[in-house]
Amino acid sequence: MKTFQELGVYGMSAITAITAQNTLGVHGIYPLSIEALERQIDAVAEDLLPDAVKTGMLWSADMIKIVAEKTVQYEMKLIVDPVMIAKGGASLLNEDAVSAMKKHTCCLSAML
Repeated sequence: MKTFQELGVYGMSAITAITAQNTLGVHGIYPLSIEALERQIDAVAEDLLPDAVKTGMLWSADMIKIVAEKTVQYEMKLIVDPVMIAKGGASLLNEDAVSAMKKHTCCLSAML
């Protein structure tokens, strides 16, 4: 959000997962439900339709599919930031997510 502020744009978010982490590593990943993600995106898009969406950690294939569907539904530009591995080396994507990212979001991406 600080980057958005420095660039003079209003940043909003949709949370995909809560992580328990510190400088020593990731100690747990707790994904939100698909319904919670979908409702967050709808709430933001129906109020202040973003010009663009930048992804971050998208834990699962289902989350990736929802982001892709909502990007198309609301005709938003998509910037894919494939957050895949934490600084300490922990995986931030489950096994099915990498292929889903390639299939569903990379093809929609205005920037990767």
